[in-house]
Amino acid sequence: MRVKCPTCQRESVWSTDNPWRPFCTERCRLVDLGQWLNEGHAIPGEPLPADDNSADT
Repeated sequence: MRVKCPTCQRESVWSTDNPWRPFCTERCRLVDLGQWLNEGHAIPGEPLPADDNSADT
């Protein structure tokens, strides 16, 4: 099966022979990881409540 790489949109093979699936290369996988770490990608949801422990110190 062939799918589009989420990062560069090139066609990539979806199989156990491709260790980076769904990405086409390790570089594309790392670019995507960097987006998550820099908060470029996010899963929508409710904001977390404020941490009230800082008032105790």
